[in-house]
Amino acid sequence: MDGCILIIDFGSQYTQLIARRIRELKVYSEVYPFNKINKKLLSKIKPAGIILSGGPKSVLDKNSPFLSRIILDLNKPILGLCYGLQLLSKFFGGTVRKSLNREYGYSRIKIIAHSKILPNQWKKKNAINVWMSHGDHVEKIPKDFVVIAYSNNKIISFIENREKKIYGLQFHPEVQHTQNGKELLKKFIFSICKVRTNWILEDFISTKIKELKKLIGSKNVICGLSGGIDSSVTAYLLHKAIGKKLFCVFVDHGLMRSGEVNEVTNYFKSKFGRNFIHVEAKNFFLKKLKGISDPEKKRKIIGKNFIKIFEKEAKNISKAKYLAQGTLYPDIIESISFFGGPSAKIKSHHNVGGLPKKMGLTIVEPLRELFKDEVRLLGKKLKLNTQLINRHPFPGPGLAIRIPGAINNNKIKLLQQIDKIYVNFLKEKKLYQKIWQAFAILLPIKSVGVMGDERTFNYCCALRAVTSIDGMTADFYMFTKSEFTEISNRIINNVKGINRVLYDFTSKPPGTIEWE
Repeated sequence: MDGCILIIDFGSQYTQLIARRIRELKVYSEVYPFNKINKKLLSKIKPAGIILSGGPKSVLDKNSPFLSRIILDLNKPILGLCYGLQLLSKFFGGTVRKSLNREYGYSRIKIIAHSKILPNQWKKKNAINVWMSHGDHVEKIPKDFVVIAYSNNKIISFIENREKKIYGLQFHPEVQHTQNGKELLKKFIFSICKVRTNWILEDFISTKIKELKKLIGSKNVICGLSGGIDSSVTAYLLHKAIGKKLFCVFVDHGLMRSGEVNEVTNYFKSKFGRNFIHVEAKNFFLKKLKGISDPEKKRKIIGKNFIKIFEKEAKNISKAKYLAQGTLYPDIIESISFFGGPSAKIKSHHNVGGLPKKMGLTIVEPLRELFKDEVRLLGKKLKLNTQLINRHPFPGPGLAIRIPGAINNNKIKLLQQIDKIYVNFLKEKKLYQKIWQAFAILLPIKSVGVMGDERTFNYCCALRAVTSIDGMTADFYMFTKSEFTEISNRIINNVKGINRVLYDFTSKPPGTIEWE
C-alpha cells in the first residue's frame, strides 16, 4: 500500500502498540522482525518511513538484534525508539553504556533544542512526562546528530540527524503514559514522512470479505464461538462472506460466567439455526483439569482439548477444511511476535499456536490484524447485538485462569456467584461502560473472619477493574470508598464461603490484566 510505515520489531512488548497508534491516525503500517528484512520485502512494501521498536536485549550483547544496512540505504525517514535509538547511535559511531540506575516507568525530560517532530505543546526548556523502559543509555551521540532532550537523570533522551531525517527517542511515545506521544508520532508520519491517511475500517471489511471468499471457496468453515466479542465478530464477518458454509461450534467447558451458556445458545441459535452446534463438555474439561494448578498447564490443557472437540465435530461436517478463531493482535503478541520475531513470551493463548497435522483443518483468523476497540467498531458496523459488543473481554480458558491453583466445581460456582454480583453492581451504578474490564479472582487461600459472632475460615476473593483503550496498557479503576464498601458487603453477605474481599491496584505494565 502506498504510504506504508514499516515497523521493525526488535522484541518489544509495545511493538504492536506502535502499529495501533499509527492506525489511530488512519495510516497503514506493517510489522516485521529485524531478521526478516530483505531487499525483496522492502521493494514490495515501499515504505514511506521506518520505525525501529524497543526490545529486551542490549546492543552491547554479542548476539543482540542488529540493524541491517539496507534499511539506511533506502534514505527514508527513521524513528528509533529505546533499543532503536541505541542501535542507531552505535551504528553511526556513538557510544552506548550500561546504566547504573535503570529508568522504568514515568520520567521527565527537558527540551533543550527544537525538532520538527516535537509536539506543539512541547516548548524549549519545558519538562515533559514520558514513559521509559531501559537499562542502557547513549553516552556519546554520533557525528552529525544533535541532542534535543535530556531526562531528569541527565540521560540523553532525544537525538536527531536533521539532514538524514533520523530521530532517536529513549522513551516510548506509543505508550499512553507519554504526554502528547501520539502527537509526536503524528508529526513524524505526516510532517516528515509525508504520508496520507489510507487506513479505513470499512475498507478492511470489504477487503477481508473478498479475501475470505477467495480463500474458502466451496469448502466449509468451523468457527470456535464462545459468545465473546472476538469470536462473535469473527462469526458475523465469515457469515457475511460465506453464508451457510459457516458452522459455529460453541463448547461449554463449564468455565463460563453465570447464565452465559443459555444467553449465548439462545442468541446464536436464532442467528445461525442448524449451523450452530452446542457441545456440552463441562465434565470432560473438569476431569482433565483435576489437580492442575500451574497456569500454563491449565491454558494448554484447555487449548489441547478444545482442538480435540473441534476435531470430533469436524468429522460430522462434510467439506470442512478451515477452523476460524477470534485471535487478535494482543493475543499474538503475548504468545509470540506476530511475524515470529524476538518478543519475549508472556503467556500462552488457547487459540494461538496451530493445529495438529492429523486434524486436517487450516486456521483462519480474520481479526488477527485488529485490536479490541477496532473489533467493537467492526461489530457495530456488522450490526451485532449491542450487549454483545459492549461486554467486557473474557478469556478463552474462562474462569480456569481466574481461580489460581487447582480447580473444582465448588470453586467455579463460588466465583460465578461473586462475578455476577460484581458485574450487576457495576451496571446498577452505571460504571460498567466506564471500565475496560472487570472481574473477580477466587484466591487459593482462606482467612479467619467473624460473621454473626462466629468464627469463619473461608476463601478470599480479589476484584480487578481496569481502564484502557486497547488492552495493551491499562490502569486500575479507582472506586470511591462507599463503592468499595458496598460491593464488599454484597459479596460477603450473599456468597457463602467468602469472608474477605481484596482489590488489585496494579497497572499494566508491570502486571497483566488477567492474573494467569
